[in-house]
Amino acid sequence: MTVVSRRIAAPSDEVWRILVDLDYWPRWGPTVSRAEIDGDLLTLGTTGRVWTPVGIPLPFTITEFVPGVRWAWRVAGVDATKHGVDPDGDGCRVWMSAPWWAPAYLPVLAIALRRIDQLASNPDA
Repeated sequence: MTVVSRRIAAPSDEVWRILVDLDYWPRWGPTVSRAEIDGDLLTLGTTGRVWTPVGIPLPFTITEFVPGVRWAWRVAGVDATKHGVDPDGDGCRVWMSAPWWAPAYLPVLAIALRRIDQLASNPDA
């Protein structure tokens, strides 16, 4: 896995909420226009669908989930990104990783991190 990260001047629990709230996914994820889960809670084993900007829904499964710390998923049966947050002084460090075979996706993840920083700084924006 290849990792990108960003220090954010917001509490880690606030950033975690942005990472796991599906309503936020299209606001920070450049390749997500919509997402829904089967059930009420994002956790290990949760399944759902994520829509690409061109309107194609893809099935996903949450493959790793440590509450308040990190989550990972498989999208369309392929290991995809991991997402995490670590406390860092009076803020936190949020990070995302792409599979080793997808380094071209790292700039997309960097955009997502910047957007998460903006959302954490101004949740109503």
